[in-house]
Amino acid sequence: MGKVAFIFPGQGSQYVGMAKDLFEKSEKIRNAALEAEEAINFKLSEVMFEGPMESLKQTDITQPAIFMHSVFLNSLIQNIKPDMAAGHSLGEYSALVCADAIDMIDAIKLVRTRGQAMLQAGKEQPGTMAAVVGLENQKVEEACREASEIGVVQCANFNSSGQIVISGSIEGVRKAMEICKLSGAKLVKELIVSGAFHSPLMSGAKEKLKTKLEETSIRNSRIPVYANVTAKPAINASEIKNLLFEQLSAPVRWEETILNMIEDGADEFIEIGPGKVLQGLVKRINKDVKVWGIDTFEDVERCMA
Repeated sequence: MGKVAFIFPGQGSQYVGMAKDLFEKSEKIRNAALEAEEAINFKLSEVMFEGPMESLKQTDITQPAIFMHSVFLNSLIQNIKPDMAAGHSLGEYSALVCADAIDMIDAIKLVRTRGQAMLQAGKEQPGTMAAVVGLENQKVEEACREASEIGVVQCANFNSSGQIVISGSIEGVRKAMEICKLSGAKLVKELIVSGAFHSPLMSGAKEKLKTKLEETSIRNSRIPVYANVTAKPAINASEIKNLLFEQLSAPVRWEETILNMIEDGADEFIEIGPGKVLQGLVKRINKDVKVWGIDTFEDVERCMA
C-alpha cells in the first residue's frame, strides 16, 4: 500500500485573490482568519484578496499569506490523511501545523516574525539570488566556491535535477552566475528578491527567529515531517525547533527530500496551497508518482466527493 505525502509551497506561489473563495464559503475559515489576523495584528486577508501584488510580494506579507492559505486548505480536507509531510522553505511551517507539531496561531506568529526578520536582514546585509538551470549540482557548488573569493555565495535551493537557486552577496552571486554560464548552464537568471535567503547573510534574522522559537510551544509531530536542512524525517520537538532555526541560512534540499519520501513509501504527492510550483518539481524529480494539488474551495469539494 502506497503512502500519501502532503507538500506545502513556499514563497513565490502567492497571487492576488488567494484563499478568497475559502473565506466566502466557509464560516470556519472566516473565524480562523480573524483569529490569525488578531494574533499578528495585521489585516492580512485584505492584501491577499485585493492586492496590490507589490504588497503581496513583500516577504513579511507573502510568508503569512501563503501559510494561511495552505493551513486553511488543510483544515478543510477531512477525508485524506497524510502519512508524511514536507514544505518548501516557509512551507515547512505549514507542514508542521498539518503534523500537529505547532498550533496554527503560534505558527503564524512565528511566520510573521520570520518574514519581518528576513526583510530586515535583507536591508542590513543586501544580497540577491539567482536561478541556474541545466547544470549539475556539483558544478554549481564549484562555481559558488570559486566566486566566494569575491563575496558570500552558496546554493540555496536544490529544487530538482538541474534546477538550483544560489544566494548571497550581490558581487558573489553575480560572479557565480558568470562562472555557471561559462560552465554551460542553459539559463542563469537573477531573481527579484528582498534578500539573500538561505545564505549566511540571514544571520541577523536567525537571531530574531531564535528568540521567538524559544518562546513557542512545539510538540513531537504526529507524522514525520521531512526537514529542508537534512532532507530527512523529523518527529522530535527539540530537533524540529533546531531545524527551523538552521533552515534560514541552510540550503533547501528539496530534490533529496522528495526522493527520500518516495524511498520511504510515498507514491502520491498532494500540494496543499497556492499555485503548482511543487507539483512541477515533483514531476521533474520522479515522473512515476501521482501528483496533484488543492488550491481552491472547488478543489477541496472535488477531493471530498
